[in-house]
Amino acid sequence: MKIKIYKYLVLGISLIIPFSCSDFLTERNPNQLSTDSFWLTVDDCNQGLTAVYNSFRNQNIMNLSDETKRSDMCWPGWGRPNTTDQVYTQNFSSATPGVNSKWEALYKGIFRANQVIEGVTKLQPSLSTSTQIATANTILAQARFFRGLFHFYLYESFNGGSVIIADKVPTDESEYYKSLSKPEDVRAFYLKDLEFAYANLPAKWTLAVDNGRVTKGAAAAVLGQSYLYENNYTTADVYFKDVIENPAYGYKLVDNVGDNFDESNELNSESILEIVYSTAYKAELNVYDEDNTSNNYNAIFSSANTGGWRSVYPSCWLIMAYKKDSMDLNDPRNQIIDATAPGGVRRRDYSLRTSYSIALVDDRDLPYYGTTTAIATIFNNKETAYFRKYTNWKTRKSEKDVLPLYRSGINFRVIRLADVFLMHAECLIKGGTDDAGVAEALKFINKVRYRSALCLYGLNGSGEYPASTHDNITYNANSVMNKIMYVERPLELSVEGHASRFIDLRRWKLLPARFVELAAKVYYALDYVYFDTTLGKPNTRWQSVLHEGITDNPSAATLFGFTQAAANYNEAAHAYWPIPNGETIANPNAIKK
Repeated sequence: MKIKIYKYLVLGISLIIPFSCSDFLTERNPNQLSTDSFWLTVDDCNQGLTAVYNSFRNQNIMNLSDETKRSDMCWPGWGRPNTTDQVYTQNFSSATPGVNSKWEALYKGIFRANQVIEGVTKLQPSLSTSTQIATANTILAQARFFRGLFHFYLYESFNGGSVIIADKVPTDESEYYKSLSKPEDVRAFYLKDLEFAYANLPAKWTLAVDNGRVTKGAAAAVLGQSYLYENNYTTADVYFKDVIENPAYGYKLVDNVGDNFDESNELNSESILEIVYSTAYKAELNVYDEDNTSNNYNAIFSSANTGGWRSVYPSCWLIMAYKKDSMDLNDPRNQIIDATAPGGVRRRDYSLRTSYSIALVDDRDLPYYGTTTAIATIFNNKETAYFRKYTNWKTRKSEKDVLPLYRSGINFRVIRLADVFLMHAECLIKGGTDDAGVAEALKFINKVRYRSALCLYGLNGSGEYPASTHDNITYNANSVMNKIMYVERPLELSVEGHASRFIDLRRWKLLPARFVELAAKVYYALDYVYFDTTLGKPNTRWQSVLHEGITDNPSAATLFGFTQAAANYNEAAHAYWPIPNGETIANPNAIKK
């Protein structure tokens, strides 16, 4: 695999060791520690493990912008009605930058994990105390978790799962030119690593300094996800039930869905697998440096007026789905004290889930960068919503207040309990084919909905929350599955996880029909008039309120999307990223035969 692999693990340790002139040719460079002079203690192995966790921070692994544009979740940046974005239009190739950077980042993480695995394995026979033995085994479990996770991501992302298995640190030049393995062999390899991690990781870490380390529950969730992606509902649900029911993990939904998206409530009770970021370190690095401890997701998602790039913003269908997210109007959480309303009380403009996920111009109820959404940004260029997730709207007046610019310390939530609840529900109905699991599936879906004061699914008076408003519909497995596919997973988990939405669409066999369906939809945007407290008078945000359909209003803007994706998407070419040309040019054995 073509990745930047170094013979020495550079630790940045400055040592002053005297030596004579005659020793010069035989002394090792003290600033470059070879594998022979490192990996000698458990502490060495733990330092090596830190490099593996740092690899997980590399934004190229999630490749969030491209993975979002590749699915049905967004419009790629400003400039409606046209775009030339090769990922959104399904015109990407092996030369697409994101394809190459994702591949390299994953194999770099694997290389670092292999260093730790080999270092611990070599060290283990010499360990004498039970503490050393236990610590070394836990380090090994973490390293194998990441090696398995990174291979899992490669398997789900590239070339139909036929990728290179990197099972050890290369020791000679020939080992840098490995061939592609069969998908079933890749799968067997990463499952073995994840199962080892599941058997050997702690359910919880007891010391605060270890917060953010991977756990047995994280391994269970990833294993469940991997089996679900293969439509093996029975095995997947063994792991999901463990995550849900095992009291040793202590997972539970947080009361406020917004606590999953900001910096003040990170690593909370709902978090299962989370990438930890911070703006407190490495300020000297370029914002795009892969070794940063911060991310720039805030700039990717926020508007120009709030200091961002708005590289992606929600697609029209997603905006409308959020706007229609049905509330329980009898739930007091949906009542807003408003002196201008009849009786001094009105209903929320949008659901809690909607407000915490996206910024809409006419949402009066949740502040946005210290003011209202309408005042904070002008919603120009037919931009009718922005993602709130990963942005600092709660604590800043602009993303430019975060210095150095375009950095954020908000953690990336890879898997959280609400995600597991919804995957568990899918298993209970076996992907929409088993009516026997409907009642239990609705129970877990409604747990997620109740948290956001939404109208629940099912008959009035039924389920875990009989006093809540229900839609009073009798569901079968197929109709529950439709809710999972088109409402619950996209609205609850938008732009979260590793390529979650695209993988969902692919495994549900909704592509390319999904792009064709969305390309046929037409929307229009109307003006929003509001009272601007900063100006002391009414103001207008032009063509900022989205509606579905066709209007004869001459001031409306017509919007559409996915026309090029519908025309270009080809299952053989676009269901997976291709093997990047950076690999095939350097490694002829990686050329697909």
